[in-house]
Amino acid sequence: MQDVTDLAFMRVIAAYGAPDFFFTEFLRVHAQSKPEKHIVRSIVENATGRPVFAQLIGEDLGHLQRTVDDLLKLPVAGIDLNLGCPAPKVYKKNVGGGLLRDPERVAAILATLRAAVPGLFTVKMRIGFEDTANFNRLLDLINEHRVDLLSVHGRTVKEMYRGEVHYDFIAHAVTRVRCPVLANGNIVSAARAASVLGTTGAAGVMIGRHAIRNPWIFRQCREQFQGLPVTKLTLGDVREYVARLYHETRDVDFPEKAHVNKMKKYLNFVGQSVDPRGEFLYAMRRTTTEAELFAVCDRHLLDRAGDEFVPEPYPGVVARPNCEDTPGPNGCSLETITA
Repeated sequence: MQDVTDLAFMRVIAAYGAPDFFFTEFLRVHAQSKPEKHIVRSIVENATGRPVFAQLIGEDLGHLQRTVDDLLKLPVAGIDLNLGCPAPKVYKKNVGGGLLRDPERVAAILATLRAAVPGLFTVKMRIGFEDTANFNRLLDLINEHRVDLLSVHGRTVKEMYRGEVHYDFIAHAVTRVRCPVLANGNIVSAARAASVLGTTGAAGVMIGRHAIRNPWIFRQCREQFQGLPVTKLTLGDVREYVARLYHETRDVDFPEKAHVNKMKKYLNFVGQSVDPRGEFLYAMRRTTTEAELFAVCDRHLLDRAGDEFVPEPYPGVVARPNCEDTPGPNGCSLETITA
């Protein structure tokens, strides 16, 4: 997730129960590109004990191969290709989800990357661009080019994050491809993860946005899958998470207001499970200083420390800006929340 899955966020997630593996923010590949330094840090300085896959977004074959050659010098678990990002400013460049319109270009990219990657090569995709007409062709390409793991978000690019996830298409992918499939899209809780696995037959789930809201979700999923009691959380737990997140993401060269605004990107999701009327979100979005931000957190989280942090978002409480509802004129302002 762009602007989210950085080294600091990985450290925070690991403190509450890390996923089995991480994917980096996507590395933009083009003629002038070099692997972004802060993304490289999330690979070489990763101390979570979990493997990290380097995620690429691009369509130029030569530059993709060049970038892979550079990345394979680092301790990556594998290389991941993004065929799913639904942000308009991404797909208009014919990368990310935009490539789903052109299966033959996808075929060439997959062939290039498979030849360049001796180890694990994974793909994240949606079920189509405007429709699902190319879905089976794309799945057959996954087989043809021996992709090792496929993650499927069960919406088209144009659906962005709106409406129901088409889990039946994920189930179809499970039966058609030879590699393991991860189900993605609206995995809001451990209970939902178990339900989606039962419905789709997928090998596992990929969780993006809801790991921002609830960093305990991977731990809770393991408990759910093992038939153990699922950890219940309180607003006091969340207050501690916010403080840890603020500390880990702080940059001494970053102005205070800019850091507070960065925190709002995370708290837009956290607030979905704080109160049913979105009062925390309303107050939090109007803060401009650290003191104001934590005063809001104290009032809504610490003063209610024993109250439940509900496992799923309250109905109608929207984590904007993230294209959960009608996107603005520029599409997602959090272009990055692609899972």
